[in-house]
Amino acid sequence: MRVKNMHPLCCITLDNGGGGRGGRNDNVPAVDSPERPVSEARGPELSVAGPLYKWTNYGKGWRSRWFLLRGDGRLSYTKILSPQNLNFLSTSLPDDVTVIGDLTSARLIRVDSCSRRSKCSKKVNKSAVVHLEVSTFRGSRSDDRRFYIFTATKTLHLRTNSKHERELWLKALAATRSLYSLKRLNDSFSISPSSISVSTERLKKRLLEDGVGELLVNDCEQIMRSEFTKVQAQLKLLCDERSNLLDTLRQLEAANVDGMNGIEHSLTKRDYSGRERAKYSECSTTESSDDTEKQDVEEASEEEDHRFYDTKDYFTESPGCSRPSKDRHFFSTNMDPEGDHLTNGCAERALNETSCSNIERRTKLPDPVEKEKAVSLWSMIKDNVGKDLTRVCLPVYFNEPISSLQKCCEDMEYSDLLDRAYEYGKAGNSLMRIVNVAAFAVSGYASTEGRLCKPFNPLLGETYEADYPEKGFRFFSEKVSHHPTLVACHCEGRGWKFWADSNIKSRFWGQSIQLDPVGLLTLKFDDGEIFQWSKVTTSIHNLIIGKIYCDHHGTMSISGNRQYSCTLKFKGQSFLDRMPNQVHGFVEDASRSKVGTVFGKWDDGIYFKKGDGTKRLKDLYLSDNTSLIWRRIKPTPNLTRYNLTNFAITLNELTPGLEEKLPPTDSRLRPDQRHLENGEYDRANTEKLRLERRQRMSRKLQEDGWKPKWFEKEGEDGTYHYKGGYWEAREQRNWDGCPNIFGEINDDLDTSFED
Repeated sequence: MRVKNMHPLCCITLDNGGGGRGGRNDNVPAVDSPERPVSEARGPELSVAGPLYKWTNYGKGWRSRWFLLRGDGRLSYTKILSPQNLNFLSTSLPDDVTVIGDLTSARLIRVDSCSRRSKCSKKVNKSAVVHLEVSTFRGSRSDDRRFYIFTATKTLHLRTNSKHERELWLKALAATRSLYSLKRLNDSFSISPSSISVSTERLKKRLLEDGVGELLVNDCEQIMRSEFTKVQAQLKLLCDERSNLLDTLRQLEAANVDGMNGIEHSLTKRDYSGRERAKYSECSTTESSDDTEKQDVEEASEEEDHRFYDTKDYFTESPGCSRPSKDRHFFSTNMDPEGDHLTNGCAERALNETSCSNIERRTKLPDPVEKEKAVSLWSMIKDNVGKDLTRVCLPVYFNEPISSLQKCCEDMEYSDLLDRAYEYGKAGNSLMRIVNVAAFAVSGYASTEGRLCKPFNPLLGETYEADYPEKGFRFFSEKVSHHPTLVACHCEGRGWKFWADSNIKSRFWGQSIQLDPVGLLTLKFDDGEIFQWSKVTTSIHNLIIGKIYCDHHGTMSISGNRQYSCTLKFKGQSFLDRMPNQVHGFVEDASRSKVGTVFGKWDDGIYFKKGDGTKRLKDLYLSDNTSLIWRRIKPTPNLTRYNLTNFAITLNELTPGLEEKLPPTDSRLRPDQRHLENGEYDRANTEKLRLERRQRMSRKLQEDGWKPKWFEKEGEDGTYHYKGGYWEAREQRNWDGCPNIFGEINDDLDTSFED
């Protein structure tokens, strides 16, 4: 029998630079490697069943359902259509199933009965299933008969007939859930796409033996290598996506520090107050409409929006891996293909950061003292029809516990981009300097995701300072004008200075509001290079109906006084947009030639690729020489409705010994803002009303020739510049001429503002 010839392509061999037995990289996991959580050995299975009340909707209220909890972790439930149906469900159970609850006819007060016998006989009673492996549960805090089960897509609101029945169900759920402890994920996947190469020596040898010409063999080899390069690029992209996914999971794990506690799979303690509360405030159930019931439904509804599914039990970091170093690694990966001349500068900054590492910043807001009462935006509009809205005091429910002065400081969260830009300029790499400046200009928008509350409007003369030695900058801002509202700021960093003044013009379009920033942002390095740009338009959509979200769109032009400039286009979000929040632009030299492409997402990261950028955006991500410039540090999921970033949470903090150093005009001392942060909502509203009455005097002060204390204007239409003296006055604790603008109104308020 003739032996079948082997196909020449079978001679192609994949080589991995890592080595190992048989040419295989030992670091590459086998196919059956446990790359995902796997259930461990299970103990004895148990099953319970019984009737429970399940909340359906406001039309039907609570309805009886038959629940069956199996030992394999599945909780199924079905409708109870009639007494006969209940009798059938209870008698058809296996002997090893324990029944919880009363099976008498009293349970059937609210069943889903059918009006006609024929309809009932034909109706199929379907079951729904909940998998406890990916669900959490807890008892109600306000009703000892209720408990909740949280799944990935919905929340089950359940109620028993007694407290004892609830305890039995919770114990059964906890016992079943404990059988499914999952193995932790170890990040042992260390394959490097660049270390894999293709060997065609055997293929060439075989083709030459078959009489194929050497020229044709070389062409075949070139085709194979070209195709392999594309596969290698795809593999690199998959590795990056996997790494990003693991980083996100580890951040969720770090946030979920409390984990499981007994039979309660609970979140961090807090008073639940959220945006969804308004939709319950004017409704009542068909069975009960008291405040306790509404409060409990709201409580569980919010927890549905902010739960994290016990991520701590499933994932963990690799040994020896820490988050801060991981974040800095993102910034140093493939940054400069021409050399690593930033090593000394980066090492020096790392040493400085280490020396300041003993500064402890808070990681969450204080627990609220009171339970916040929701306010309907529509009721506010309805109650103030025909009134002067400038004299209407909006409740603090619509505010977040920071001021506009502190909001300006949020742009400095990624100031390390400016530090690296300074180092690149010192090393003579002006191209990478402007690329990092562009990434910094985009990074200021990352904190706006999910931020739906407005900051406090500062009082005239109000100031704010922020000293972050661990980041290497100090920031100062002041409200310099009340009509129009104008805020000026100044920041000093490692080899650079940044200043700006800003005003916002708003347009209301019914369902959305458009915010157009007016002002110029200036960045100056110590070597004399200057960059200037303006912010793009921000739109807030679905103000009346739908889920509120914000979008940034427009063109940002970053102009420099030397060789390079950059133009960035923020793409507006459309209804069917699959890739929202996109940013795309070019770096141009003095001759207006495109020398590089900047692209990414303002809520995720920015990339850079050298060249004219004629490729499609999808191809840019797959390109070999694409460099990651900036990656957003995902905020740890916090349990407040403000959605503040980790950096924003520290802005209003009064660290030990700071209060006596601050001037009486600092935003941290503003009482209504402080009461809101502490969850003292009634006191916050009272103080806000008092301060807004006082604020109306500021127009008279400005008309009388009042001038800001720390900033001065260059020319009639110029920008405000910091004139100095603040940090020197702070060192001496000399705040002469700084009035107590948050105190009670007095007659000599006018003179207290004089220089």
